[in-house]
Parts: sequence; structure tokens; C-alpha cells
Amino acid sequence: MVTESQANAPAPRELTIVSLFPRDMNIYGDSGNVLALERRARAHGFEPRVVEVNRAADFPEAPDLIIGGGGQDSGQDRVVAELAELGPRLRELADGGTPMLLICGLYQLFGHRFVTNTGRELPGIGVLDVETRGTEERLIGNVVLDSEEFGEVIGYENHSGYTTLGPDATPLGTVTLGSGNDATSGAEGARRDAVIGSYLHGSLLPKNPAISDFLIGRAAERRYGSFVPAAIDDTTAERARASAKRRPR
Repeated sequence: MVTESQANAPAPRELTIVSLFPRDMNIYGDSGNVLALERRARAHGFEPRVVEVNRAADFPEAPDLIIGGGGQDSGQDRVVAELAELGPRLRELADGGTPMLLICGLYQLFGHRFVTNTGRELPGIGVLDVETRGTEERLIGNVVLDSEEFGEVIGYENHSGYTTLGPDATPLGTVTLGSGNDATSGAEGARRDAVIGSYLHGSLLPKNPAISDFLIGRAAERRYGSFVPAAIDDTTAERARASAKRRPR
């Protein structure tokens, strides 16, 4: 039997989270970013709905937040045509302020192009003003960044692409440990308003709740007009961050 208070209770505020190409672009624990967002959104009082998109035809009409991971070059080959079909819609969503987090392989393909170390070019969709060239050098190890918005960001990199930022992109942060976008610039990742690209696996979000809160907050503000964060105990995340920082590069 439904009580009067239950009947009059407000409907849960839903957030639709798109997990982009999880079948082919999910390496080094990147699926943990989706799990972290689900749990964090619930802690903030939302009801997350995760939609896995492996084909352009499966893309939902009104996503609130988009998450994509990394993969091998073969995985990028498998998704590049579907991503190109989604390109106009994803650019429209980015222009409209939809928050997105793209890790490694999809970070590269959300730029203008990825040229492999053999010279083969995979076209990107131009959401981020970056381009990437493959090299023979592999950048591997723990990474620590200083970010003006998110404070200290901690993750793990494993990539051979060198990514260059254009004038319409800003770095996610400045590297204090590790390599980042390349071996020389001192920059890691790329930002364009609510869109974040990064090479940091790990998964990134469980160890960096400030980024989760940014993504959820932007999604909530866009859909519901406001975001009032809940007080969340981040003791476990802080312990994970401290442990990661102690590990050798």
C-alpha cells in the first residue's frame, strides 16, 4: 500500500550517463569511472541511468553525461566509423555544455586526428582542439598533476601517443610526476568547458572525487538548473590517493 507521503514524494532526479564504446574502449580499469559516477551521483541524491553505446544507433536522445575510455589501436579502428557518425551530435552536445570525460584512446579520437606510428591517420571528431601522433616511445607510470580547478590529480598513464593542444584547448593540469601529453611540454590532458580529455587511467575518478563532482554538478545544473552537493566522506579516496603517490614511477 502506498502512503500519502510516498505518493506525494518528488520523483527521483535522474541523470543519464552514456558509457561510450565500452566493448572496445575499456582498458586499465576505465569502466571504474562509470561505477564511480553511479555511486557518486546516488550519494548526491540522483538516480543514475547508465546507457552503454557500442553503435551510433544506440545513442540516447538526451544524455546528461558522457564517459569514454581507452583501448588498443585495434579498438580505435573498430569504433572510428561509429564515432564519426556520432560526431555532429557529440559536437552539438559539447557546444551545449554537456559534461564529458574521455580517456586515452577516445581522448585522441575526440581531437582532430590520430596519426599512428606507421603513418596511418584515424580521423577524429574535433570536439577537442588537439591532435595526436604515435611514437615508438611508451610513457608508462604513475602521474600527479596540479590542476587549478581540481587541485592535485592522481592517475596512471600508459600510452605512446604524443598529443599537442591547439589554441582552443587548455591542459587538465601541469605534471609534477610523470609525462602527460608528451615527454616535454609538462601538460596533461585537455579541457574545453565541460569536456575533459586525459591519458590518466587507474581508474581516474575513484581517486579524484573533485572531478566526479564537477561532471555531476555540470550535468545537474544543465538538466535541473542547480546543484547542491551532499557532504560525502572521502576517506577511502584519500587513502587510495596517498597510496598511489607513494608508489614508484
